[in-house]
Amino acid sequence: MFLRPCLAALTLTCASAVPALAQDEPEFRGEYSDWRVFTRPTQAGLVCYALSRPTDSAPRTFDHGTVYFIVASWQNGAVNEQPNLLTGYDLRPTSPPEVRVGSSRFDTFTDGSEAFLDDLSDESDLVRQMRRGSAMHVTATTAAGVATAYEFSLSGVTAALQRVEALCG
Repeated sequence: MFLRPCLAALTLTCASAVPALAQDEPEFRGEYSDWRVFTRPTQAGLVCYALSRPTDSAPRTFDHGTVYFIVASWQNGAVNEQPNLLTGYDLRPTSPPEVRVGSSRFDTFTDGSEAFLDDLSDESDLVRQMRRGSAMHVTATTAAGVATAYEFSLSGVTAALQRVEALCG
């Protein structure tokens, strides 16, 4: 569980548009349709991740902030293809996001503005479903109680994850 909050802090930094020292900045490694690949050096070693922004968000009148779905791997092997949702708002812990690809549904837990799969054994299943699917749907609730929904295109996710594996595998 310790790695999940660490990854949360890392992805917040990675997704930030605030400039950092050159050695700490994420390095863009490629774009694969709707997915992008980045690497970032850390004290624990290189972190590689693929991310995508939603192609559709609801409600349209709500300020969602920056929302990403991320799949990360650490070169040191501590994390391998760990999926998580990063939102621009705090999530309601008592109503955690749900991720759906096709007929498969995955439950999550929240950590501030991020959500991780409840069951570690589901991570590889979700990633497998993402590689096979065309769209991923995520429903979430803000800490203030606003119901939100996102659709992520899965076009390019397989190539992006292959690149992540080549960089950090």
